[in-house]
Amino acid sequence: MSIEFGSIHNYYERQVLEAVRSTVVAGTDDDSIADIACVALNHLPPRYIRHDVDMRFYLSPEERMEIDRKVMRAVEDAIKFVVSADP
Repeated sequence: MSIEFGSIHNYYERQVLEAVRSTVVAGTDDDSIADIACVALNHLPPRYIRHDVDMRFYLSPEERMEIDRKVMRAVEDAIKFVVSADP
């Protein structure tokens, strides 16, 4: 049996990165963006999948809205945390 693990990923990774990119202030350095993404992901439950399309297809509109809300809240909290920790 040959399993390709390259196709397995946490569903929230792409969602968080998109939210971070659309939320952070212009000029934020790459290290801070990565820190914000890591902090946000650590505050969301892991949800490993193979295909994003499958995940979105099986969610109700209410579930999608709830996921989007949780992602934005995690990103907003992560930004506050990283900014407050930056010397």
